[in-house]
Amino acid sequence: MRLLLTSDTHLPTRARRLPPPLLAAIDDADVVLHAGDWTDVATLELFTARARRLIAVHGNNDGPELRARLPETAHAELGGLRFAVVHETGPARGRESRCAERFPSTDVLVFGHSHIPWDTTAPGGLRLLNPGSPTDRRRQPYRTYVTASAADGRLTAVTLHRIEAAEAG
Repeated sequence: MRLLLTSDTHLPTRARRLPPPLLAAIDDADVVLHAGDWTDVATLELFTARARRLIAVHGNNDGPELRARLPETAHAELGGLRFAVVHETGPARGRESRCAERFPSTDVLVFGHSHIPWDTTAPGGLRLLNPGSPTDRRRQPYRTYVTASAADGRLTAVTLHRIEAAEAG
């Protein structure tokens, strides 16, 4: 099962459009996981129309209409793994233990908010993944998103993709 992990698209405030590499990744994925901060209903509708399956949450910058349509936390079993998606996990310090306590029956937690790519594993085995942002790099060198494969209870081929400035929205 091919997965696309993304977050913090922030259209149209941080970019005018989604980068073409991200759009291609949506089309290629079996499941798209979006960890919030859409800021624009049209972007949610674009993802909904293009994705085979969309698992998504709202973020702190999402207004009432997005909050009415999206949960704060989403859960799904994909490829034999238990996934949770949430926008914000708090400060980096202590994140693994805090999230392991909050999501005890989860194998993979996808989160956003910081725009900083993150890939760690908590002592109990919870994998934490933040794909960064495909539109707003903030203090990071690149805009980013993640692809991965899930099958037989294993997450493999986890790849952080960089979006070059010329490809950005």
